[in-house]
Amino acid sequence: MPRARGHRRAQALRRRTAQPQDWSPAPAVPEFVARRGTGFRHRVRRWPTSNLTGKPCKLVTPAWDGQKKMVFVVGASHLRAIVDGYVAVPEGDLRFSFLSVPGAVGSQLRTELLHADLPWTPDAVCVCAPSNDLVSRTVDKAALDFCALLTTACSSCPKVFVLDFPPRLNIELGLQELLRQEYRRVAARMGVPYVPVAEHFPLHRLQLWCPDSVHLSDSDGMTVLVQLLWDAASQQLAPSSAPATGASPGATACRGRSQAALPVRPSAIPSNPVWFSGAMLDAMEKLARCCQEAQRSKAAGAGNTVTCP
Repeated sequence: MPRARGHRRAQALRRRTAQPQDWSPAPAVPEFVARRGTGFRHRVRRWPTSNLTGKPCKLVTPAWDGQKKMVFVVGASHLRAIVDGYVAVPEGDLRFSFLSVPGAVGSQLRTELLHADLPWTPDAVCVCAPSNDLVSRTVDKAALDFCALLTTACSSCPKVFVLDFPPRLNIELGLQELLRQEYRRVAARMGVPYVPVAEHFPLHRLQLWCPDSVHLSDSDGMTVLVQLLWDAASQQLAPSSAPATGASPGATACRGRSQAALPVRPSAIPSNPVWFSGAMLDAMEKLARCCQEAQRSKAAGAGNTVTCP
């Protein structure tokens, strides 16, 4: 009796599955596992809540010292240990003022920066790249907010630089790097120096973080961050790095983007450059072209006389 066609198909399938396969399954992609820091962090103090953002906010400004450069640092909760005095900033020819807004994203930092009342005009502004946007914003939205934050900083001071955010142990590293790349691109387009810090915080050194896996420890992590801040500020304010015109590329890139400026009281030392109006620049360019034409005519012995305005 002839076999059914289904029987022959079943036999063929058994023969195929009995043969060794020439492929191997792809290795499983390991899932991200958050780690817990082992360092110590001080007990958080209660700060006044800002009416502008609803976030805790604190501004610390030292007395004016005409012999030292003044640096204004704007950031989120990583500055808490410095503001509360648990971590000291190195002594030297720089003095630092801090605006700390724990839990703030880029747009909220910008709001607080706009309304910060400094008793003097800073020589440089350091913007600490916000990492809270990792949990409350998309990368594109965070980049737009960061651009607005830098624009506001540039409108208040001719010298601005960015200090990258330290890694977190509780967020996938690829997402953190993606946000860093967007921040770098924004800063590069605006001509603002961007100082990386991630390589100074090896992920296997868990003592650099406190147990919440987000904040740096007072004894290990913050010591590294403070030194990086000091080195970056010193490099940006070094005499050799100052442009001849007295204006940083960031100030040029930001000019005209925002009319909002950081409210500061008058300073005895002017810190912002003087910009020529568009009409004056056009007149100067026209005069230069006219004089060049007159010189060429004179060298060629032409009879026509060109009169410069």
